Amino acid sequence: MDTQTLIYLVVGATFALYIGIAIWTRAGSTSEYYVASKGVHPVLNGMATGADWMSAASFISMAGIIAFSGYDGSVYLMGWTGGYVLLAMCLAPYLRKFGKFTVPEFVGARYYSQTARVVAVICVIFISFTYVAGQMRGVGIVFSRYLEVDINTGVMIGMAIVFFYSVLGGMKGITYTQVAQYCVMIFAYMVPAIYISMMITGNPIPQLGFGSEVIGTGQSVIERLNGLGAELGFDAYTDGSKSTLDIFAITMALMVGTAGLPHVIVRFFTTPTVRDARKSAGYALLFIAILYTTAPAVAAFARTNLLTSVPNTAYADIPAWFKTWENAGLIAWMDKNDDGIVQYGPGTPFAGNPTYSGETGPAGQRLLSNAPAAGATELYVDRDIMVLANPEIAGLPGWVIALIAAGGLAAALSTAAGLLLVISTSISHDLLKSNIKPDISEKGELLAARISAGVAVVIAGLFGIYPPAFVAQVVAFAFGLAAASFFPVIVMGIFSKRMNKEGAIAGMVVGLTFTFTYIVYYKFIEPTAGANEWWFGISPEGIGTLGMIFNFIAAVVVSRITAQPPEEIQHLIEDIRVPRGAGAAIAH
Repeated sequence: MDTQTLIYLVVGATFALYIGIAIWTRAGSTSEYYVASKGVHPVLNGMATGADWMSAASFISMAGIIAFSGYDGSVYLMGWTGGYVLLAMCLAPYLRKFGKFTVPEFVGARYYSQTARVVAVICVIFISFTYVAGQMRGVGIVFSRYLEVDINTGVMIGMAIVFFYSVLGGMKGITYTQVAQYCVMIFAYMVPAIYISMMITGNPIPQLGFGSEVIGTGQSVIERLNGLGAELGFDAYTDGSKSTLDIFAITMALMVGTAGLPHVIVRFFTTPTVRDARKSAGYALLFIAILYTTAPAVAAFARTNLLTSVPNTAYADIPAWFKTWENAGLIAWMDKNDDGIVQYGPGTPFAGNPTYSGETGPAGQRLLSNAPAAGATELYVDRDIMVLANPEIAGLPGWVIALIAAGGLAAALSTAAGLLLVISTSISHDLLKSNIKPDISEKGELLAARISAGVAVVIAGLFGIYPPAFVAQVVAFAFGLAAASFFPVIVMGIFSKRMNKEGAIAGMVVGLTFTFTYIVYYKFIEPTAGANEWWFGISPEGIGTLGMIFNFIAAVVVSRITAQPPEEIQHLIEDIRVPRGAGAAIAH
């Protein structure tokens, strides 16, 4: 059976599984739609949290960033992993004990203010739409290659799938779909990693293979990679170009941003008890660690395979996988010196993504209308394809290639569904039910949630078609927004009896406004600005750390010059910090 047929079969089977689960678990009440009736087993919730957490950025893009950036790419690995530990240990159990449906509902109740709740909804929408843009971009990339359709068409197919099972099943359907998606995702990630680790180092455990010798060279994987890069004029894989302060800022923004992500936090509202919330956090950390400890090895193997199979090869002799990804618009080559040889060297090959002219060159390559800058390399490789293309580059069997396609789609779709549910819940429950139409029936609220999810799917698709950057970078912006808006208000809401509604609102507005403005300015208005022009040399990916600090300062200052919270709120804060008991989620 040929590879393309296998891809259709495997991807089609997984989609049928997801849709079948959505139908089987169809939500019939707001409790089922919002928090799966708070009846999810800790192990299953841990798997669902892992799938929700390990988005397209983790599955598709993180290893690609590490493959191209080397040491600098490690900030994503450290930040995302450390952030989940922070969330699981310090925040999740307390939020579960508070017994609310959503993060804005927690903010509104803790800060005894509907205004605070509305501001929190605005933060949710900013964060979630930024995050979902990366997921839909990931869906488009996978579909464009494996189903041989245009990226935009791929995004629209993904929209239809997500719309069906998120709108129909709500949190109940999404939870059990994400359990299946986690199994598909982790199997799809680990099988090619094990294969390639054995091929390169002879060690079947990728984490150990990463530190082993490359067969026949007498060099470790890192030494081999540094040598290959040096031969082509690149800096060593283990060198870094970012400043220490920027690395710290990005890592911190990713960590505290993780602890403020509403679609991850809401997963801990679905367990029966606080104890189960703690257990599910531990299981989720275990399930996440399987992929995250493998990613550096996958990145190094992918980079090694790329540098040994493409550079200084005549285009006429280029491997078939190269032309396949070229047809998908995710690899490009411009023969600058007309020698018919693909040359890959230092420099930035394109100012942006390649634009094809619709014509072919003398060697048969697709010609570009935007040429690389003078002195730059002839080759463009979209970093988001490294994990997906790795099995093809290594010459693995067709069924492995089909598996990686299903895994990439599972990663993107699982997180996209979770984000869309958070958006729809915030609009229907925290805006409509709590502010605009308090007397709405449960059936009407459920309908409003589904309509909101449908509208959100369309907007998310537009973000996927017109993404602001590559997948992991877009996701990093979302983490920065979460760090600057939600993390301080949640931490102070749990651990500070003195924090009041005025301080919380001021902090969220200051943090979100500053961070969003900074990202927009340096990514879209002045995208060529470098570290010398950034504040303190902090990149847009790390500015959430500074936004978080501004949030804390504004919140503390304002709270100290305004009235203390009511006495019953202070008693409530004392109660949720006692590790016993939990109230049921309160429906309004």
